[in-house]
Amino acid sequence: MKTLLSFLLALVVTLPLSAQTEFLKPTGLAPAHGYTHSVVSKPGKLIFLSGQVANDPAGQLVGKGNLKGQTERVFANLKAALAAAGATFNDVVKITWYVKGYKPDELPALRAVRDKYVNTSAPPASTLVGVASLFQEDYLIEVDAIAVVAEKSEKTK
Repeated sequence: MKTLLSFLLALVVTLPLSAQTEFLKPTGLAPAHGYTHSVVSKPGKLIFLSGQVANDPAGQLVGKGNLKGQTERVFANLKAALAAAGATFNDVVKITWYVKGYKPDELPALRAVRDKYVNTSAPPASTLVGVASLFQEDYLIEVDAIAVVAEKSEKTK
């Protein structure tokens, strides 16, 4: 019995870990359009991205006064930050948007940009918050994200 338990423990320890992410559509909630109500992920490497704004690589604002233009730069920056951490938008499980002076009629333009990047058949959980201001006057949007990437076991590296 002890040998069998040792064998099973050794087998479990040597199995490669893989992030298993489930995008749930719980009953009892209104249909989610462009986001997922519940995302469950296990095990894996968690990546927390700081809020990205519409700065180019030189730190200059892109799209002054243009929400869609700033959103495009923000998502390009998120893509670069994900790549640096070994992830893609397919690994993103949560996005939080902060939009200065948000108006509901802006949502289609925001989603159109986002949909160029995320997996629209299994979109991440998402929260959009209208805010009075961001860290500097000319910035209209900031977006942060959380991603989960499968860890590779020593045998699969």
